[in-house]
Amino acid sequence: MSEPTARSGTRLSRRLIQLYAGLALYGASSALMVRAGLGLEPWGVLHQGLAERTGISIGVVSIIVGAVVLLVWIPIRQRPGLGTVSNVFAVGIAMDSTLALLPDAHGFGAQIPLMAAGIVLNGVATGLYISARFGPGPRDGLMTGLNRLTGRPIRLVRTAIEVAVVVTGFLLGGSLGAGTVLYALAIGPLAQFFLRVFDLPAPDEGTPDVAGRTPQEAILPQ
Repeated sequence: MSEPTARSGTRLSRRLIQLYAGLALYGASSALMVRAGLGLEPWGVLHQGLAERTGISIGVVSIIVGAVVLLVWIPIRQRPGLGTVSNVFAVGIAMDSTLALLPDAHGFGAQIPLMAAGIVLNGVATGLYISARFGPGPRDGLMTGLNRLTGRPIRLVRTAIEVAVVVTGFLLGGSLGAGTVLYALAIGPLAQFFLRVFDLPAPDEGTPDVAGRTPQEAILPQ
């Protein structure tokens, strides 16, 4: 095996490890916030509200919502990658698996550290899976697709989507609280920091990239 081929294989292996480690940790971080009981991230509020209404586990709801959002990619002409499809399933499975192992937290002495751990771990997970460059998650792609379609700034599109998601989730019975506010304030700086920590060099010229690069400003938490 030639040196460039070996180097390419090593880089691909690292990217795959980062992708699936990041998605697994993302689901685990969401589960930590659920057990903390102090409020969830915007999409988590919607997932929990739908879970409360339907009796389906929050992880399965996350998978269903991700699949529905992915269908919306068709009319806005977004192209999914390996990371996009993996995101739909891996996060929900990891979330339900973690919830099955993790008991509820009682009292602020347990809830606050659990909430803080969930937020920081979410930042780590975001840095890992986005830096792998296998394509954005369904919700990220919805935002960037609407940005391209409408010409509106990323920040405006992101805010509009998250407000709609939070309000809908809260009306359905999702958990909105201090954790939601802290997440909104902290996730941007955390994600940018861990994107730098886990950044990988771009593929060599002429080497096919499975999904292209994901714009770092297009982070949209699950």
